[in-house]
Amino acid sequence: MKWWNILLIVAMFSLLFIVIPISYKSGNSKQQLQLMFDEYIQKFNKTYKNNPEEYATRFEHFTASLQEIEQLNSQSRGSDTQKARYGLTHLSDMSKAEYRELHLSDEQLKKSPREYNQTWSRFREQQRMEHLKQIGPSYVRTKRAAGSIPLTVDWRTKGVIGPVRSQGMCGACWAFSTIGIVEAMAAIKTGKLVPLSVQEAVDCATLGNAGCQGGDICLLLDWLMISKTAVQTAAEYPLRLMDGICRLSKNATGVRVRTFTCDDFVGAEDKILEALATHGPVAVAVNALTWQNYLGGVIQYHCPGASTDLNHAVELIGYDLSSDVPHYVAKNSWGGEFGNGGYVSLAVGTNVCGLANEVASVDVL
Repeated sequence: MKWWNILLIVAMFSLLFIVIPISYKSGNSKQQLQLMFDEYIQKFNKTYKNNPEEYATRFEHFTASLQEIEQLNSQSRGSDTQKARYGLTHLSDMSKAEYRELHLSDEQLKKSPREYNQTWSRFREQQRMEHLKQIGPSYVRTKRAAGSIPLTVDWRTKGVIGPVRSQGMCGACWAFSTIGIVEAMAAIKTGKLVPLSVQEAVDCATLGNAGCQGGDICLLLDWLMISKTAVQTAAEYPLRLMDGICRLSKNATGVRVRTFTCDDFVGAEDKILEALATHGPVAVAVNALTWQNYLGGVIQYHCPGASTDLNHAVELIGYDLSSDVPHYVAKNSWGGEFGNGGYVSLAVGTNVCGLANEVASVDVL
C-alpha cells in the first residue's frame, strides 16, 4: 500500500473523533445535552457535579432554559448587532420559580403611580405638609422646558455612576436602583462620586418595604424624605446582602432626599428621555422574567409591560437614539457577568418590559 494511501486512511479515521459543535436545538440527544451541561458546570464553576440528586434537578432546569433560549432567539428581530441575544448564563440552571424567588420580587404598588400620589394616608400627608413648610415652595421640582435633547446620553461618561453591584440572594433590587440614583444625583451636585449604603435601606426602610423580601422604589424615596433619613456611605454602613437590625445613627452625615417624582409615563416616554437628558438617572420598575438567559443586544419583544407584571427594578443611566434600534441603557444589580457587563439595553417607545409604568427621579439636599 502506498504511503499516501495510508495517510488518507488515518486522516479519514481521525475525522470520526473530531468534536462537532452542538447547537441549542431541541433535537439534541440526552447524551449531547449532558455533554453541554457538564461543560456549563465547568464554565460557571458549579459545585453539584458529584451530587446526583441536585445534578439531575439542575439538568432538568438547564434543558428547560435551552428550550427558552431557542424560542427567544428564533423570535428576535433586527440586525445581529442590535437584536436581543439569549444563551447560557450563570442563572440558566434555575427553575423559573427559583429564579423569580431569588432574583425578582413580586412586591409592587397596589395602585398606579398616579393613584399612589393621590391617596396618602392622613399621617403621611401631615408629615409631607410639615416637610413642605420647612423647605418652602421649591418642594415641587420645576418642570424643565421641553425641547431638543441630545441623540445620546450616558451618565457613566460624567463619572457619576458607580460600579455594577450584585444583590446576590437578597431581593433588594428596589434599594439598589433607588440608592443608585440618589448616589448619582449627589455626584452630579457635588462633583464627587461617593458610594452610598444599600444595606441601610434594606435594614431600615418601612412604609411597606420588606428588606430582602422586596420593596418599591417610590416607597423607599417616600420613606427617605418623610423620615429625613440621611443615606450613609457604603463604608459607614456596609453591604451584607441579608436582612439585619437597623443601625441608623442620629448623628450620621449623608445624602438626604429633597424631593422626588414618581410617574406613570406609559405612552409618554419622551418624558423619560427628557429626564435622562436634563436631570439625571432614573429608577424604573420592570418585568424581568425573560432576562434569565439574556446575553446582550436590545430587548424589543417578548417582555410584557403590564403594571401587574412588574417584578424588578433597575436604574436607567442613559439612552441612544442614534442606534438602529433606539434604546435605553439600564444598570442592573446582578453583577458584572450579566448581560452587557451588568447592563441591559431596552427599546425606546414601546413600554418594553413595563419600564414606563413606574419611573422615579430624585433631587437631593
